[in-house]
Amino acid sequence: MPLLDRNSGVEDEIPTAGLADIAFLLLIFFLTTTVFNEEKGLQIVLPEQQKEQEVPSENIMFLIVQPNGQVVIQRGESEQTQTVPYNRVEGILRQELAANPKLIAAVQTTPNAPYRHMVNVLDEVKSAGAERVSLQMKEQ
Repeated sequence: MPLLDRNSGVEDEIPTAGLADIAFLLLIFFLTTTVFNEEKGLQIVLPEQQKEQEVPSENIMFLIVQPNGQVVIQRGESEQTQTVPYNRVEGILRQELAANPKLIAAVQTTPNAPYRHMVNVLDEVKSAGAERVSLQMKEQ
């Protein structure tokens, strides 16, 4: 009886025939179970469309956002302006709202001002408790 080689029936390769099927199944699994975060924007509730109303100039406070982050404050149609850093807007607006509860905070942003400056001012306006806010693009 001849001696058999012990390694004669053993293959030294890993079978890869099913690897493509497994890879596609894993790909489909991860594509269907992955949750993508939705981009969260500003939480602003817009009012229903109404007809235009005349607002007395003493009830408007313009907050003009500059490209350098400063805010120019103008009360109504007054020619007087005050330039302050954005983090002082809350205190000034609180005082104005205490004196005039019908005050509208009109946030105007210059076209070349970064978006983050407008968001900073809106955060300050919200912290001051202003409920009547107008967003506008400042015309050059």
